[in-house]
Order: sequence, then structure tokens, then C-alpha cells
Amino acid sequence: MKHSIKKIFLNLNTYLFFVLLVSFVAMMLTLEQQLSFEKVNNLNKQKVIISSLTTLKKDDIELALIQFNGKSTQLHQEIDKLKSIYKYDYSDKYIFSNAQEYLSDLDKLSTLTTAFNNTAHSFYVADKDEVTHLKTEKQLTTAFANITNHINHMLIKNIAYSQKKFNIIKVATIVLFVLILLATIWYRKKLFSIYKDIEFLYQIDKSKMNHDIYTLEVDAISMRMNRKTVTTDNPTMMDPVTGINNNKGLLNSYSNKKNLKDSNFTSVTIIEIDNFSKSKRAFSQEMTQNILKKIAYTISLHEQAIDVIARTDYNQFTLIFSRSSKEQSFKDVELIRQSIEELKFNITDKGPVIITVSGGFIIKPNNTNLDEASREAKKILQYAKSTGTNRILQTRDMAERHM
Repeated sequence: MKHSIKKIFLNLNTYLFFVLLVSFVAMMLTLEQQLSFEKVNNLNKQKVIISSLTTLKKDDIELALIQFNGKSTQLHQEIDKLKSIYKYDYSDKYIFSNAQEYLSDLDKLSTLTTAFNNTAHSFYVADKDEVTHLKTEKQLTTAFANITNHINHMLIKNIAYSQKKFNIIKVATIVLFVLILLATIWYRKKLFSIYKDIEFLYQIDKSKMNHDIYTLEVDAISMRMNRKTVTTDNPTMMDPVTGINNNKGLLNSYSNKKNLKDSNFTSVTIIEIDNFSKSKRAFSQEMTQNILKKIAYTISLHEQAIDVIARTDYNQFTLIFSRSSKEQSFKDVELIRQSIEELKFNITDKGPVIITVSGGFIIKPNNTNLDEASREAKKILQYAKSTGTNRILQTRDMAERHM
């Protein structure tokens, strides 16, 4: 089974977007890990400040109070920083749902900080009698122990959060690495096969290169380039006037290309030049051949690699198109009709002449051979001619006639 380059590159585009998304998530998790380090540093910094507040020298009480006010204010600022940092900790908030617990711990830390600051302030401004000193010192020791224990508790929680997050990231990283590794190997193999196909097309003498074509597109291009059994190498399959397939060439080309159509819809259209018959020649032989050549050339402009076109009668052409939808196939045939209508032929004694075509269009069922489909298309063509000129009709138009 041959593969489509288009599908491979569409899947590759999705894969690259997936890798980009994984890289972005990895970057965000790395930044979150940095936030975790900042939390730890912040809490340790608060412990250092709190410890320093208990060791201020009381010899110069005014200097001690100035230092105390600055450091106590800094403690609350550090708590505000923790709240600000947490705004960007998305995994803790939305995946592990730790927001309420963490913010509650910060509120408690703020309360304990206020209590510690008040106790420390009382300790430094208290009377110098021994009873008051011992009382305030005991209160300060208790407040110090409370806030230090709470900070230690938050540090332990942060380690637990980080460990839990790391365990999930570790498993996800291993799984993603395996997936990306397998996908990379798979796409590398696909791209190498496409490269070998292109290299095959580049070879001048393809008969000396033993290569099994991997892709649909290259197979179709190779077939047109080699044309071992196609019209240009076999005059018996070529219409001498237009240079495209004749009846024999049509059957041969269709036989070679029918396996390349994948899951597309195959349409068969027979178009006939209006008021242009062998028995009633309206133009000279030279002008007749010129008209046929221009029409054949116009049709070929819409031909794709796996399509087949042919001149199958004096004034008739057969078009076998493969498209992704029925509508697209009919649309292309209509474009051909319009393009032919826009052609201008200057005849000395008659002036500009407009040539039009009528046609019968049918979607060929898989269980119907080409002859049966062609006969059905001819029936629709005859009906189209009976209703006027310059129109392409299809099966449903015939059905409407019998209603």
C-alpha cells in the first residue's frame, strides 16, 4: 500500500505542534520549580530576620527600635512576596488544589508575625525590673518558637508538594520521551522513504535503479515521466490532432492509474462540442483542428496526476477525475465548461466565434466498470443536448425529468 505525502506532512505538522506544546509545558514546570526555590529562600530569610529580632542590643534602645521597626516591616513584605509568587504556581492551584491550604498557612504566618513583632517590641521597651524582663522574655521565646515552628512546617509542606509534583512529572516525562522517541523514529523512516522516492525521480535511467516507490504522488509523477505505456511513447494510444489519449490510450491510462485513487470519488464525464459534428462541418479543417487542440489544452490544465482525459470521438472528450468529494469533481468539470466558453476563435468571414460544450457527469460506483459508467454518462449527455446547449448535467437531473 502506497502512502500519501500530503497525509504524512499533515501528521508531521500535528506532531511538531505536540512537541512544541510539550516543550512549553516543560518550560512552565521549570519556572514553577524556580518559584519553589524562591519560596524556600523567602521562608529561610524570614527565619534569619526573626532570629535577629531576638538578639538586638538593648544598650542603645533608640537604635534597637529603629532596627526592629525596619526588620518587622520587612517580615510582612516577605509574606506579601510569597502571596505574589503563588499567583504563578498554576500546578499547585489547579492540579494539586493546594491553594486554600497554602493561603491559610500564609494568613497564619502573618498573624504569628504580628504577634511576634508585638511581643518583641514589648520586650525591648519594657521596664528594666527583673520580673517584667523575665515575663517579656518568656513571651518572646514562646512567640519565637511559634513562628519558627510554623515556618518549618511550611518548609516541610513545600518539600512534600515538590516531591508529589516531581513524582508525576517523572512518570509523564518518561512516557512523553518514549512517545516522542517512537514518533521521531517513525517520521524519520517516512521522510527517508520520501527522500528515496525523490532521489528515484532524479535518476536519469530509472530502469537501472531497483526502487519500490513508497508514495502515491511520486508513483503518479513517475508514471507520467516514464510513460512506458502512455500515449507519447505509443502513437497508437494518442490522438494525432490533440496530442492526448484516444480510446485505446484512455483504457490503458485508466488501467494504470485506477489503483492510485485511494478513497477518492471517481467521476466520468463525457463532453461534446455543441453544433460541431463531422457531417456538418462549419469550419475549415485547419480551424477545426485548432478548436480541438485548444479545447484539449484547456481540459489538460485541470488534469491532476491520477486523472485521465481523452478524445474519444470526433467532437467528444472523456474526463475521468479523482477528487476528495463529489462536489469538487463536478465543480472542476464546470470550470472546464466555463473556460471553454471563454475561448475566442477569430474567423475572417464570421468574426469572433464562441465555442460551447455540453456534457453528462456521473460518479462511478466501485462495483461498476468504466464501460457501464461511460454509457450512463452518454445517456445524460443526450438528455443535456435535448434540453439546450452549454450545460453539464448529472444523474439527479435525469431523475428530476422522470418525476
